[in-house]
Amino acid sequence: MDLRGIKEFLKDTIKYILVAIIVLVVYLYVVSFQQIIGPSMEPNYYEGQIFILNKLKYKFFNPKRFEVIVINSKKSKFMIKRVIGLPGEHIEYKDDTLYVNGEVIVENFSKNGNTDDFEIVENLNEQTIPKNHYFVVGDNRINSEDSRIFGFVSKDEIVGKVGFRIWPLFEKR
Repeated sequence: MDLRGIKEFLKDTIKYILVAIIVLVVYLYVVSFQQIIGPSMEPNYYEGQIFILNKLKYKFFNPKRFEVIVINSKKSKFMIKRVIGLPGEHIEYKDDTLYVNGEVIVENFSKNGNTDDFEIVENLNEQTIPKNHYFVVGDNRINSEDSRIFGFVSKDEIVGKVGFRIWPLFEKR
């Protein structure tokens, strides 16, 4: 039996195992794929599209207004939503206009339907967004389950930031 052949085989096997472990760690903690399910983010994101999800960004930084994120909702399903309100802010909608701390904020993205008037959300019993919490909504305002229904999202519930689309390669719409 040739010991050099066994040594080479073991070296190659260990290299492949290390690569597999690195790929697994990157997939679990750094980036993964996220598929759009449902119409709540139309007209900007459509059902069936697949995106790269950056899981690492919010370990070091806080979400910014209008970033599109994935949350692990209280119903234990992943949902894609847009951040509208940040911690410590008072938000409201009047006549389909977003007000943050009394100032008009222009929403520079497309949305389906008008946003009904509200001042925070009745069932939240809060006038400002608590520390480490965010107010999120879908771009399809008439067909979105979001903070208007389930309340504020804690930073711990945020899985990551939606990155670039990988599927379909070319938009057909």
